[in-house]
Amino acid sequence: MENIMNPVRNSNSSKNKNIGQEPDISNGMNRREFLKRCAAVGAGGFLLSNRALELSISAKHLNIVFIFIDDMGWTGTSYMGSGYYETKFIDKLASEGMIFTNAYTCGPNCMPTRAALLSGQYGPRTGIFDVGQSSKLKEAERLIPIDNNTALAPEVVTFAEALKAGGYATACVGKWHQGKKKEVLPASQGFEFTISQDEIPAQPDIDPKRIEALTDHAIDFMDYAVRNNKPFMLYMSHHTVHGPIEATAEMTAKYEPKPPWQGQDLPDYAAMTEHTDDGVGRLLAKIDELGIRNNTMVIFYSDNGGPLRLTSNYPLRGAKNMLYEGGIRVPMIVRWPVVTRPGSTCDEPVISVDFFPTFLEVAGVSVSKNKILDGLSIVPLLKGKKKLDRDSIFWHFPCYRKGNFTDARDNIFLTRPVGVIRKGKWKLLQYFEEWVLDGGWSTIDTNNAIELYDLESDLSETTNLANANTAKRDELLNELIAWQTSVNAPIPTEPNPDYTG
Repeated sequence: MENIMNPVRNSNSSKNKNIGQEPDISNGMNRREFLKRCAAVGAGGFLLSNRALELSISAKHLNIVFIFIDDMGWTGTSYMGSGYYETKFIDKLASEGMIFTNAYTCGPNCMPTRAALLSGQYGPRTGIFDVGQSSKLKEAERLIPIDNNTALAPEVVTFAEALKAGGYATACVGKWHQGKKKEVLPASQGFEFTISQDEIPAQPDIDPKRIEALTDHAIDFMDYAVRNNKPFMLYMSHHTVHGPIEATAEMTAKYEPKPPWQGQDLPDYAAMTEHTDDGVGRLLAKIDELGIRNNTMVIFYSDNGGPLRLTSNYPLRGAKNMLYEGGIRVPMIVRWPVVTRPGSTCDEPVISVDFFPTFLEVAGVSVSKNKILDGLSIVPLLKGKKKLDRDSIFWHFPCYRKGNFTDARDNIFLTRPVGVIRKGKWKLLQYFEEWVLDGGWSTIDTNNAIELYDLESDLSETTNLANANTAKRDELLNELIAWQTSVNAPIPTEPNPDYTG
């Protein structure tokens, strides 16, 4: 496949390099060093994890390519209905695989989703609920929020460690965002080959060249694995379409005359989306070139909803950093040739913690019985089953997120501390400030602690049915509270002495 990225002007100068960027995970590797390491490991055998895992390995050798997009909302692609963005390669992948219409992330922003995906565990087990500090505007916070961990603990066994110990070659290419100390970097968490977004050297006209360079590394890794007859797991973690906006002038100009669609109207953001799509196209073309399409599961997924002021998640309410649908429902595709029916659709809710057990099943690997996994394998869905054997999925966000947006509960925070459950078509949000400080069960009809939505008839979450359907409200709330107890979810209960209203 020809190189589909074009030279661009430099809008990623040093004065902007910290805007929208994540912690550096650099270990000093350029592409040449990356290739040398691949060759060395291929000659000398894989470097096994220091942490022993109890494994049973079958003869399965399915490759796994996980394409992880940053900040792409539910309608951030044309296959999901956008009339503004053009994503021909992602659309083609959707036509060849299964589209998940109710795919969720475990958090409303990057870090909690990635922690849940890597660990297979909900936030209360990892202590990662948010990005950065949990307090955002102390004088407006009624409760003292729960402290947020800023790195996945070294002792947490990741899916990469399980697959690596099961004989897989593992690579993390791109964004990490799970801490920057050596003991929590990808190389210490099961990924033998790593290259971060920050390891692409600065140069003139770098903008979408970083997408191309990271894709080059991913392609090199797949080449290496196939040459050495190794099943592989590629964690292709793009830094786009997160800001800062990176797009060529030529691609941006293409979108300037295009009419807006439901709040999607920024030509340079659309151009960045198409550059990202081009990177996906190159990766898929390489899979075909290597002749491994039928033996490779490809997953396309995002870490949270689209961000404020850059895009719209219409018809969903909310955006990144919110627990309404626009912040946590994302596009998702799985292509597993021979197994998934091309162009099929699955409406069953799935969530980030489901990937770890899915990877174990398709790879024929199991972990110690002491390893807690909160999700379920989605293999039954990929094989055509309509439902998984569970009733509900959950979120826990005991933190604050500052921001002014019309879709939020108030004009100070995008979200305040909240617990969430989705069960069937129903979704309930329990806001801890009102629940803890304004009476809980005793004043449930008047304290405004609970929101209940019927997502089947009210996808945009416009009508709170908490008092109109008290039976369903109480059913879901009891189940949510029981789950919080079962996972020891920390709930803020201490009034904030600095609160001024």
